[in-house]
Amino acid sequence: MTHSGDQDDQLFIMESRDDKEAADGQHVEPSAANGCPSDPRHETAVPPENMDVDEEDLFKHSTTLTNKQRGNEVTVRPATLDALSIHQLAAQGEVSQVAAHLSKDISLLSSQDERGFTPLMWAAAFGEKAVVDFLLEKGADPKAIARERESALTLASSGGYVDIVESLLRHGVDINTYDWNGGTPLLYAVRGNHVKCVEALLAKGADMTIESDSGYSPMALAVALGHKKIQKVLEDHILKLYKPTT
Repeated sequence: MTHSGDQDDQLFIMESRDDKEAADGQHVEPSAANGCPSDPRHETAVPPENMDVDEEDLFKHSTTLTNKQRGNEVTVRPATLDALSIHQLAAQGEVSQVAAHLSKDISLLSSQDERGFTPLMWAAAFGEKAVVDFLLEKGADPKAIARERESALTLASSGGYVDIVESLLRHGVDINTYDWNGGTPLLYAVRGNHVKCVEALLAKGADMTIESDSGYSPMALAVALGHKKIQKVLEDHILKLYKPTT
């Protein structure tokens, strides 16, 4: 991790790569929780019921360019649920559809996509607690590691989903797991300014001395990013650790 704009290149975070892959149908776009493009689930093509709309206006020529006018030869229809992979369904929180896939092929529970992400990782990354709980109940491996050493715990910590972080910690995951550049769940929680996640990780024994490959400890990163509340949480934890017992 480095100062200013380079910080985004030093710690892996979901929005840095996968969102761009959604266009080819491989992944589902994340919600706005991490500052990513809006979730298509929340978009609507019809006006609200209480809005007065002139029926003739609906048939006027649109000033919006069509795919053809933009130079695209093929118009892609929106994907339907039955066309999505179990990874995409997990990211969208479609518990019933995920269950239907698993009823046909239980091996999908631990299936990894081209980046090594499991359905559990996708659900954790998008904050889909119900799917996370369902997959864990079915026996999904919370300790699975993706191609660049991403884990469900790292992804949940990066997104600030403390309920999922706590659930994964109850399932015995490695709290100090690190990814390709030395980023731990605690470092990602600090980077995202996710106070509750930092508190949950520290309460379960996260190591504050581990540094990323670029040399940042959790405290150094909090200071560099100006996260005052995180600094206070870290300072209080240090004092608690060194407080003499009576």
